Amino acid sequence: MKKLSETLSELNIKFSFPIKIKDANGNTTYFEDSDGKWAKREYDVDGNETYYENSDGYWTKHEY
Repeated sequence: MKKLSETLSELNIKFSFPIKIKDANGNTTYFEDSDGKWAKREYDVDGNETYYENSDGYWTKHEY
């Protein structure tokens, strides 16, 4: 997966670390630090984490 910081740099959009993206419910869906480590999460309608993936290649999926 391409890091968000790479895309922002290519588009010449200024940003600072850490990069955090949250959904409408305040859940962090993307996080990237200045070392290039990132994590992506997805949540169901009840706010339960249903998917997690990180830059180390670890991922998990949950069903509730």
